[in-house]
Amino acid sequence: MREFIIADNQDITKAGMMFLLSKQKETELLLEAENKSELIQQLKLHPQAIVVLDYTLFDISSSEELMVLHERFREVDWLLFSDELSIGFLRQILFSSMAFGVILKDSSKEEIQTALQCALKKERFICNQVSNMLLNSNATGQSNQPYITIKEDLLTHSEKAILKEIALGKTTKEIAAEKNISFHTVNSHRKNIFRKIGVNNVHEATKYAMKAGIVDLVEYYI
Repeated sequence: MREFIIADNQDITKAGMMFLLSKQKETELLLEAENKSELIQQLKLHPQAIVVLDYTLFDISSSEELMVLHERFREVDWLLFSDELSIGFLRQILFSSMAFGVILKDSSKEEIQTALQCALKKERFICNQVSNMLLNSNATGQSNQPYITIKEDLLTHSEKAILKEIALGKTTKEIAAEKNISFHTVNSHRKNIFRKIGVNNVHEATKYAMKAGIVDLVEYYI
């Protein structure tokens, strides 16, 4: 039996999903998360949960950020449950890991129930509409954009280690405690890293870390 975490900001959709999940005998616990911070806290408590995520309404700003969460919580399975998702996003996410499945909110109740059952069995489910979208995009020659090159040896070994922790969503305080160094030292590293790679926030730093292979994810296109 497994826990489900509903990460959705639409009350009516969330209530409908909670109702369907309550009918699943294998469901151990139903939990909710209103934002990314709450989701991370729930995942720390339930690291093998199934997350039903409305990506388009949740405060996860990019596919890269979602993939970082997957890297941090490797035993979690993700069922993306949204109104509409772009071909580029779907390709990035679905090609990155078998832990991601997709169901759209206008899918039939039967298809949604099948998706939930597959998630419980750790089987990937992709709804018919998304499957057709991907097949049609292949037929019309749509593809991902090329890789972006990253300058080698821009960061020191210590800076790369700090950047990886930042990209995995850890705070300066958490990094300092885990590495047994001062808050000031981590903060100085952070400022130097951001200056060297030319970014202004954690989201941009996370994208750099993924492109540079500092966060150990499978290859993906941006």
